Amino acid sequence: MKKYILASGLVFAATGLFTGCNDDFLERYPQDRVTNQTFWNTENDLRVYNNGLYDMARNDDNVPILHAHYNGFESHWGSVWFLDEFADNMAPTHPRHAFFQQVRSGKHTVPTTPQWFGYRGWNFVRAINVGLANYDKAAVAQNIKDRYIGEARLFRGWFYAEKVTKFGDVPWVEKELSIDSPELFAARTARDVAMEKVLEDLNFASTKLPDSWGDGNAPGRLNRWCALLVKSRVCLFEGTWRKYHGGADANKWLEEAAKASKELMDKGPYRLYSTGNPDSDYNAYHRVLNLAGNPEVLYWRKYQLGVFTNHVQSYFEYAGGATKSMVEDYLCTDGKPITVSPLYKGDDKIEDVFENRDPRLRQTVLHPADAAKYKYHLADGRSYPRIQGMAGGYISTTGYHIIKHYNADDMIGKAFDTAESPAIILRFAEALLNYAEAQAELGKITQADLDITINKLRDRVKMPHLKIGEVPVDPRYAADGVSPLINEIRRERRVELFMEGFRYNDLRRWKLGKKLTTPTMGIRWDAAAIARYPGATVKTIVDPVSGKTYIDVYQGTDWASPVFDESKHYLWPIPLNDLAQNPAIKQNPGW
Repeated sequence: MKKYILASGLVFAATGLFTGCNDDFLERYPQDRVTNQTFWNTENDLRVYNNGLYDMARNDDNVPILHAHYNGFESHWGSVWFLDEFADNMAPTHPRHAFFQQVRSGKHTVPTTPQWFGYRGWNFVRAINVGLANYDKAAVAQNIKDRYIGEARLFRGWFYAEKVTKFGDVPWVEKELSIDSPELFAARTARDVAMEKVLEDLNFASTKLPDSWGDGNAPGRLNRWCALLVKSRVCLFEGTWRKYHGGADANKWLEEAAKASKELMDKGPYRLYSTGNPDSDYNAYHRVLNLAGNPEVLYWRKYQLGVFTNHVQSYFEYAGGATKSMVEDYLCTDGKPITVSPLYKGDDKIEDVFENRDPRLRQTVLHPADAAKYKYHLADGRSYPRIQGMAGGYISTTGYHIIKHYNADDMIGKAFDTAESPAIILRFAEALLNYAEAQAELGKITQADLDITINKLRDRVKMPHLKIGEVPVDPRYAADGVSPLINEIRRERRVELFMEGFRYNDLRRWKLGKKLTTPTMGIRWDAAAIARYPGATVKTIVDPVSGKTYIDVYQGTDWASPVFDESKHYLWPIPLNDLAQNPAIKQNPGW
């Protein structure tokens, strides 16, 4: 699983980090290996060292910031595509995805060792701090040094921000430690203090990194525009967290999020991908192997046979399917939610669900008529959807098969674990969403703001514009405690960024964990469904709102009756081993 970090290990071993001796004779450096005293000289030395940081960041479990697909077989759980399983967008039941189900249902417990994407990866911080202590030794211009310092500080700020989202207070360290360093036994740094440090790192990176490394985005290195998008993401999380959970200076963070997004929007070279075809432009570039030159993609991870591969396409079935809640969030073509639009055809049969709906729905969830178009399940010729209990083909827990990223050509003729589907890590659409939300949360959003953000996304799929003063009110969101406009911006975010790893963090920062307690439902289930899906074995539930019957995904399982404890579930628990090793670290509240 971890063979691919060999290169980074060699880099850090090669740089030595040896200490010198005062004896002049002993200060003659070895001639047969690179040492710390002889390494930090040229720009190439700095580049090579930072290459090692990129290598370490490919371990999506230890360093889940450039989150893509974990290598080989581990891509079945380590993919960014599956992070929505923590929330209410997807409905996995496969035992290999039990951790997602545990968190989703509030049934996770204090672990002995770090959980997936959890309290780990601190060697990454050490490697960054070693570099930061040495970059200035190079005999190159300061602006060149600052590029690599900025790269390292972007990694450090992003890494710590991700840890803060899960654990709150964190052990902030900004120097190389030895076995005797008192920091090893110190308490965690308070969230407010740590996030100020994070902001300093991100500010440095977003001013000192180059606009372009001249690498053609294939995928190359993180540039200044990437740093601005990361900054907008981090600051939006922190600002809304403080607004809804309580905390100082929420508006400061929201202002920083808006400022970073706007600079990227106004000055960056990126734009939304569009060929003018609303029926394919949304998912077309999510389903290709090479994203070099795509105008919307700031950063992505490339997979190549013999170098770094995955098998993520084969694991779509593990994801279960999109939920009824997710599918119902797509607007009708009049720009109104299904609860108030006269265009909504209902869901008596699955084909009706797609009628008069936002084109992104049909480019995210498989319409039965599109199985041949997508060569679904290697063009097996079966009818879809296929429900649990049916023989053959891909099976869905909900009936809503996901096709947003589906690429049959990345499986046909390829051996196990040798596929090459890329992963988009940073894309321009997020900047638009971040800016709109930050401005709305600050109470200063204008129609002009909507027209350069939300309405650009809607233009791509030929959906009606969102207009201030004409915001449809969806009764499904009446209890969320925010304005209809903010609800619509949040809805747009859920739809646009589905299966890209945002939903769980979004619900936590909005303090809407209660949404995770809603029963996970699938397609309508009645006599017609029983006849249409022979052999299906499902549990059902009556929707208390509509009075209709639907698939109940988790009935009779350990994940039925989900809970969300407001006093503890917004943060993850610290592993027992870490508490034992350092008594100064205190467990998060409620755990």
